[in-house]
Amino acid sequence: MVSVIKAVSFDAADAVGLAAFWAAVLGSDVDEDSTADKAFVEAAGWGGPNIWFTRVPEAKRAKNRVHFDLRAPGVVDEEVARLEELGATVVLRHQHHVVMQDPEGNEFCVEPGPARKPGLGR
Repeated sequence: MVSVIKAVSFDAADAVGLAAFWAAVLGSDVDEDSTADKAFVEAAGWGGPNIWFTRVPEAKRAKNRVHFDLRAPGVVDEEVARLEELGATVVLRHQHHVVMQDPEGNEFCVEPGPARKPGLGR
């Protein structure tokens, strides 16, 4: 037998606020019992890990050691624009992916889905 990823955990200044961002990104909902101290987002669909958010007193100080690579459902630039409307910011645009930050500065990447050819496909 092997281990499986049950959940991914984030430290946060505002657990429910950051959970709301990631729930919107992933097409899920914030658990109704979530608070500013502890929040939970169940994976949308089958098989993905759930996400926990826990409020901590210290601010993020360095680059993530682990990050999400998101696969855009269509054109990458359209997904990037949607994520910016939710509160994300663009850090770097590369030929094959875009590096972004969530509202608390956690880095993640957006790349083309399987139906897209390499490049951002405007």
